[in-house]
Amino acid sequence: MADKPVIKIAHLKITDHLILGVTDLKLKKGKESFEHCTLETVLKTGWNEVADALTDGSVDGAFVLAPTAMDLFKSGVGIKLILFTHKAGSILVKNKAANVEKIEDFAGKIVLIPYQLSIHNMLFHKLLAENGLKPGTSNEPGVDVFLEVMAPAMMPEAIQYDEEGEIAGYIVAEPIGSQAIAAGFGVEFYLSKDLWPKHPCCVFVVRDDVIGKHPDAIHELTNSLVKSGMSIESQPSAAAAIGATFLGQDKAVIERVLTDPPDRITTGELFPVIKDLAAIQDYMCDKMKLMKSKIDLEKFVDTQFAKAAGAK
Repeated sequence: MADKPVIKIAHLKITDHLILGVTDLKLKKGKESFEHCTLETVLKTGWNEVADALTDGSVDGAFVLAPTAMDLFKSGVGIKLILFTHKAGSILVKNKAANVEKIEDFAGKIVLIPYQLSIHNMLFHKLLAENGLKPGTSNEPGVDVFLEVMAPAMMPEAIQYDEEGEIAGYIVAEPIGSQAIAAGFGVEFYLSKDLWPKHPCCVFVVRDDVIGKHPDAIHELTNSLVKSGMSIESQPSAAAAIGATFLGQDKAVIERVLTDPPDRITTGELFPVIKDLAAIQDYMCDKMKLMKSKIDLEKFVDTQFAKAAGAK
């Protein structure tokens, strides 16, 4: 038999990517074995790095923000969206030092976002727009709330050392928010599920050439990821222990993210929902003007693997 291909998958240290950590551990402990590939998880520190790795082909696939994946596809990177990696699971945290009590208090302050092309940016834009506030950068006219892009891992420290309270807070994937809350300098302001229940966020994408060459490997990996998602929901405490290692976070923080409230993040329904992706694309294109044109989502999403894996 020919050597098994090594399939490299990029990810960040966020709860949105926990299904990959569960699959990785099952393989390492011999609770599962792959016939058609060897999985290699590739840790990145920010979204730029993930996008670059997909573009230059140094990874075969990635767990990446849905709007970023759409943008890469539009710019000619040969990738397909195979699976959602979770639903919901993000949080808007306010800085204790910033005296933010209501939405209007964000005016005149900085809010950190993980990436321009992120669901976080979209949800925060929507929240502000509904309350008559305009987000933007400091050099744009008429802006009420100033957005700054920062790698998720750096956000808790940014508010921890902001004694003047210039940074009102940040909106990001968990457990980056709960980490600041547990440490005592952040306060939960909104859970993303309360802004859009069961919204998509990160997706699993694979390069076209890899799908073409190793479809069995992608089937095997997708099957395992779907099972991992279901096991996180049925055994959150065990999943939190895996998350503590894979995400380098406190187990209690991860367990809270997985259970309190139960629908804060869901990992049991990973089938790619095209109408939800369309809602993101429409808002980012029509309302935010962040996307200049739209892609054909039917050509971007490849549901064969999710179907075969029995994803819900």
